[in-house]
Amino acid sequence: MNLESLLISRDAALLGVLRPTLEKLSVNVEVCAGSDTGSEMLGKRKFDAVIVDCDDMQGGIGILTDLRKTHSNASSVAFAVLNGNTTTQEAFRLGANFVLQKPLTPLNATRCFNAALNFMLRERRRYFRHPVEMPVRISIPDGVELNATATDLSEGGMAICITGKLPREVVANLKFTLPGSHTSLELRGNIAWANTSGKAGVRFVDVPQSSQYQLEKWLTDRIQAELPSLLKPHLQSD
Repeated sequence: MNLESLLISRDAALLGVLRPTLEKLSVNVEVCAGSDTGSEMLGKRKFDAVIVDCDDMQGGIGILTDLRKTHSNASSVAFAVLNGNTTTQEAFRLGANFVLQKPLTPLNATRCFNAALNFMLRERRRYFRHPVEMPVRISIPDGVELNATATDLSEGGMAICITGKLPREVVANLKFTLPGSHTSLELRGNIAWANTSGKAGVRFVDVPQSSQYQLEKWLTDRIQAELPSLLKPHLQSD
């Protein structure tokens, strides 16, 4: 499992610098040569990083501006590539997290993406879902307690299977032990959706700081096990 990036540019020289730099960091590169196809791709797929050629591609600034309005990539790490028309301050104001200046050298690209890698890893952890088979104790209002089984777990919630009717839009107390550990967590979650086949989605809404730390650490360990060994020193320093 590699990190995923999208480069929106038709500049072959830029791609020639960025592709080997990102591949050394085990980051896959998808390329779109136009702003329209780039916008379409951002609407369809989730990327850990989005790199926009702002000054040398028609519509580049619009892509950067609209990125934070997309559903899938609103929090992706954004890189603005500039060539004299847009200032660094303007790029940051428009939503860029990092700025690259043309002509881009391999050294500057390497420094920038090494600095950005931990942000990309945090973004991966934010939406990463790990499959589990984990007992969950659910306490809902009026003192009703239910047993469920979580089928995946993320930083923001979990999917569960449960026998019996589970009311929607109810905030419940959740208790579970992280698989492969002795760490028990207690937090509150909103029943975001439930269907008639016993499946439901829970969105975490009130997580104590200690539980948040343990959950993030557990997920980080799972990501680390799946990412190439080249990324592990960066992830461990996060």
